[in-house]
Amino acid sequence: MAKSLYPVNPVLLVDDERPWLRSLSLVLERSGGINNILQCQDSREVLPLLAEQKVSLILLDLTMPYLSGEDLLGQIVEQHPGVPVIVLTGINQVEVSVRCIKAGAADYYVKTVEEDRLVGGVKRILRLVEMERENRTLKDNLLNDELKNTDAFSELVTQSVKMKAVFQYLEALAVSHQPVLIVGESGVGKELVAKIVHTLATPQGPWVAVNVAGLDDNVFSDTLFGHVKGAFTGADQNRSGMIEEAEGGTLFLDEIGDLCLTSQVKLLRLLQEGEYLPLGSDRVKKTRTRIVLATNQDLRRLQEQGRFRKDLYYRLNTHLVNIPPLRERKEDLELLVPHLLAKAAQELGKPIPTTPPELLTLLSTYHFPGNIRELEAMVYDAVSRHQGKVLSMESFRRIISDSDEHSLPEAFSAGLVFPDRLPTIEETVQLLIDEAMKRADGNQSIAAGLLGISRPALNKRLNKEKS
Repeated sequence: MAKSLYPVNPVLLVDDERPWLRSLSLVLERSGGINNILQCQDSREVLPLLAEQKVSLILLDLTMPYLSGEDLLGQIVEQHPGVPVIVLTGINQVEVSVRCIKAGAADYYVKTVEEDRLVGGVKRILRLVEMERENRTLKDNLLNDELKNTDAFSELVTQSVKMKAVFQYLEALAVSHQPVLIVGESGVGKELVAKIVHTLATPQGPWVAVNVAGLDDNVFSDTLFGHVKGAFTGADQNRSGMIEEAEGGTLFLDEIGDLCLTSQVKLLRLLQEGEYLPLGSDRVKKTRTRIVLATNQDLRRLQEQGRFRKDLYYRLNTHLVNIPPLRERKEDLELLVPHLLAKAAQELGKPIPTTPPELLTLLSTYHFPGNIRELEAMVYDAVSRHQGKVLSMESFRRIISDSDEHSLPEAFSAGLVFPDRLPTIEETVQLLIDEAMKRADGNQSIAAGLLGISRPALNKRLNKEKS
């Protein structure tokens, strides 16, 4: 099983004492999950190394032979100003620490300081490095107005400007190890977007998806973290959880808005510290698995209601990806309909039917509460019933009509804004007819369906208007 490296570019440890280098490496990996580490014992080799190798951070000892840490710090800051340096020293000297900070050091620690403080400082700076790299990538993408990894997005059919902006953001956050939260209505394609994050960030690693809706805390913990032998009745051997199965790749947690508060505490620890406990074990395990989460619920509202932890809510907002509903990107219908028709025809063993020209016009009048999933079901239903060459629009009309019958009262309950003078019945009818014809792009059959009247009745009204 591949082990993911963190950070992407290594942390460079510079000290002439090999035991200290080995000890510090173990501390960083054990307590911080930092396993991409380079060691250097000779201060003279640091600058040639930096000329060939990108690093995320340098931990630099001050007292070294040949070239002192303080002299080396000045050269690093001058030649590699984008690389943060944490200075380490054996004794606490306020004057030296102030001098190093003024010279450009990101932080200063005494070697005898508590491990947690040192590791916390290293992780804090690495998070800043990740954010800077992400912002730089996002800025480059926006300025270039193009995607660098177009193949990663091939499964998501769209020509929407809104979706292109989402794609650019996904490319930017791919370099970050922070969790990604994908929000959007049911059926918009959140799992497909999560797979894009996986393809961009950890394409060679495993993809593991878990729907956590309805899982109580014990089942959630066992599913994600696994258990040790004897943890509960029937646990006759150790079992690894999904987080371990996804090591080196991506773990996708769907419907996280349904998690109970106890499970939310464990999820927060996993996201915050990269730590978890298998059921029945007192030995903490570390992971650097990429975690992507999704929900169709309003987490802010759940948090205000006390059903979702505030600290977890803000932790998940580090990388927030909002997928717009289909009704806000109806220009995608032009690509989605033929794509789904071809897919349905292949699976049903039928030839691809000819699409009537007015089908897109009809679909563009619909609000799609079930989004792309609903559109796909509509297309499959139509293709399964299809007999001739031209696809019948009858099943589409029926579904749209049935849905609109239930949705109209709700839409009107929000209230209408009327002018100071109320329009007459005749004026109101005429306004409705004009709007229906506009939405139907002049197609009388579709406009009549929108108005809930027959085509002859609409035609009579239109002729009356002309006379």
